[in-house]
Amino acid sequence: DWPETGRLALYLLGLRATCPPPEPGPQRSLVTWLKYYLEEDWAGSRRHGHPLTSYYQYSLGVLALCVHRKRVREEVIRRLLVAEHHGRFGHASGSAVDTEAVAALAFTCLQRERLVGARLAAELGAATRAARRRIVEAQGQDGFFGNIYSTPWAMQVFIATDTCRTQPAYGRAMAALLENLGAFSTAATMAQVLPVLHGHSYLDIASTRCREELDTLLPISPEPLPEMPGNMTVQLVVECPEPSCPQHRLYDRPVPVSAGASLLDVLRAAAAQEPHDFTFDTQDTPQGPFLSRVLGLEARQEKRNYWQLLTAPSTSLQMGIADYRPHDGETLILRLSEW
Repeated sequence: DWPETGRLALYLLGLRATCPPPEPGPQRSLVTWLKYYLEEDWAGSRRHGHPLTSYYQYSLGVLALCVHRKRVREEVIRRLLVAEHHGRFGHASGSAVDTEAVAALAFTCLQRERLVGARLAAELGAATRAARRRIVEAQGQDGFFGNIYSTPWAMQVFIATDTCRTQPAYGRAMAALLENLGAFSTAATMAQVLPVLHGHSYLDIASTRCREELDTLLPISPEPLPEMPGNMTVQLVVECPEPSCPQHRLYDRPVPVSAGASLLDVLRAAAAQEPHDFTFDTQDTPQGPFLSRVLGLEARQEKRNYWQLLTAPSTSLQMGIADYRPHDGETLILRLSEW
C-alpha cells in the first residue's frame, strides 16, 4: 500500500496538541507506523529520485516525530538536508514554499529538542536560514509567501526561529492574511492559520503543559452562504497534455448554474446536463473534496500528476473545488498536470 506519511503525521501533531490521556500504547504504535512510513516513502527515491509521496509529506513526518520527542535516524534527516541543499523541493509548476517551510520547521525542532549532535545541528541551522531567505524571496506583491495557503506555514518558520520582529516580510504577510481570513474555511487550513494568528508555531506543541481543563468547547454551526438570485454560465474546459491523450482538449462546453455556485456545483451541473458525457470523481481529504478523476482519467500519485484548476487563460486557482466560486462568463480549465 502507498505510505500515508503526511496524513499520519498531521494526525500525530493534532493528537499531541489535544493532550491525550497518558496511555502510551496507542501513541507508541502510531509513532512506530510513522517511522515505518518514512522508510517506505524513501524506497521510492532509489527508483525515482524522490519520496514516493512528496518532500512535503516526508518533512511533515520528521516534524511530527520531533514534536513527539522521538529520535530520527541521521540518514532520514540527511535525506531532507540534501534535498534542501540541491533545491529539490520545487515541482513542475514552480517553487514549493510550503515544503520549504515544513522542512525548516522540522530542522528547527530537531535543534530545539536537542535530538541531534552539535555538528548536525549546525548544518540544520544553516539549512533553516537558507530556507528562510528563499521564503522571503518568494513573497509576492500581494504579501503572500508563494500563495495564501502556503503563507501560514512560512510564517510559522519566522515564529519558530524568533525572527518576526526583524523581518519586514512577516508584517506584510500578516496584513495580507488578516484581509483574507475568509479563505481558510476547512479544518485543515484553519489549523495552519490559527497558531500564526496567536503567535505560535507547531513546534510549541512539544512544550505544551497538559492539565485538566473543563470541557467547554461547543460546536459551531457555520452560517450558510446567502443565496444569490439569478443564473450564470461558466465555460468548462478539460485539457490533457500530450502524449498522455490523443487530443489536447477533451471537453469544452458552457455550463449554466445558479449565481454564486461553487466549482463543485459547476462540475455536478456539467455531469447532469445532456448528453451526459462529462464525468468526474472526488476524494475526501482534510482540505475538502479533491478532484481525482475527470472523463475517466485518474490523477495518480505514483505518476506524480494531478488535476490542476485554472481560470482562463492560465491563472492557477488557490482554492479547492468546493470553495472557489466562479463568476458569470468565466472559463474554468481542468488540466491534467505533473507536479
